[in-house]
Amino acid sequence: MGRILFLTQVLPFPLDAGPKVRAYYMLRHLSARHEVTLVSFVRPDDSPAAVDHLRGFCHAVHTVPMRRSPWRNARAAARGLLGGLPVVVARDEIAQMSQTVRRLACAGPVDVVHADQLSMAGYGQMAACAGNGRPSRRPRTLLDAHNAVHILARRMAEAEPNPLRRAVMAREAHAFARYEAGMCRAYDAVLTVTDEDRQLLLRLLGEGQAAERHCKFSVVPISVDPQAVHPVERRPGGPPTILHLGTMFWPPNVAGVLWFAREALPLIHRHCADARFVIVGKKPPQEVRALAADSRIEVAGYVSDPAPLLAAADVFVVPLHSGSGMRVKILDAWLWGLPVVSTPIGAEGIACHDGEDILIAADAAAFAEATLRLLRDPALNQRLRTRGRAWVEQNYAWQVVYQRADEVYSRLITDST
Repeated sequence: MGRILFLTQVLPFPLDAGPKVRAYYMLRHLSARHEVTLVSFVRPDDSPAAVDHLRGFCHAVHTVPMRRSPWRNARAAARGLLGGLPVVVARDEIAQMSQTVRRLACAGPVDVVHADQLSMAGYGQMAACAGNGRPSRRPRTLLDAHNAVHILARRMAEAEPNPLRRAVMAREAHAFARYEAGMCRAYDAVLTVTDEDRQLLLRLLGEGQAAERHCKFSVVPISVDPQAVHPVERRPGGPPTILHLGTMFWPPNVAGVLWFAREALPLIHRHCADARFVIVGKKPPQEVRALAADSRIEVAGYVSDPAPLLAAADVFVVPLHSGSGMRVKILDAWLWGLPVVSTPIGAEGIACHDGEDILIAADAAAFAEATLRLLRDPALNQRLRTRGRAWVEQNYAWQVVYQRADEVYSRLITDST
């Protein structure tokens, strides 16, 4: 058994976002085998009950308030621009987190420092350096990168129509590439959620990689818990309903929803005039809320219990055109037994079969046609519901998939002694 210091940028419960799902089940898996101390930023809407839930299986949980304001954001932008850091990394440099990480790293022996996502990579290195007072017990470091962040930033920049914003985002993409490469070199092991991201990060480090550099990268997909989620039963009656569920302050989700509503949905309405589009997700911006001017579009915002909306849904759409890693919303839709239509980027990194457990469509016309097929063809709709659920049960159950992390941890803990 090892002692792990696990650092997260978001409190990994409740399971209402992909990064939370990844960190939560990784914590569950590691805590059954090791002594895990969780250190996490918390926000005003994170409840004491959520923290208590995590204490139920972690050895200890320490939280640090995430403080943001226009002044802090402006200062972070200046610091990032002057220091060459991504602005979002500079924005999350919080003194209290630095103090907490150093204190815990120095308080007792730590075998592995686990940084969840690139945003916590700097704190992970800070913890490793703080623990170097005991050279014989030097903590090893693991970065769960989730995905290649510089690719996400670059795709967002390429998709941005405003020239000024595109230039700012392109600068962030370059800064992320430098920062991400440096952190991947600094860590003893790196996890990614897809092999595509593993290859992108290796390419970022340059040609002619040494064999040991390849070996430090391991692929462990995001996984879910089929045992805890039952398929929803379709509620009969009501108009044909298309559902999108995802965090609505994440720019790729916003862009995808706007694209679907403006480009694909009018094509659907030509053939199915009463089709409803329901958008579920926290903090939708004004341009998304404005879509509700059409009475056939509902912007529900954050919904604590989406069960009634899931039961009313005929199709679940993932209309993303930028992103990286895996979209947990597809795994969730499969768990719920919903038929999915996705863009190729939306389904990137997920093992799936177009026409069997999902429909893939790249442009607006094809996406509208795939959605209409599921609205018109009950047999196809039911087949995708059944096969999607079976596929996620067989391939993305955390109890099996996260065993892949054990070999990495065994090597790190052995090296730390």
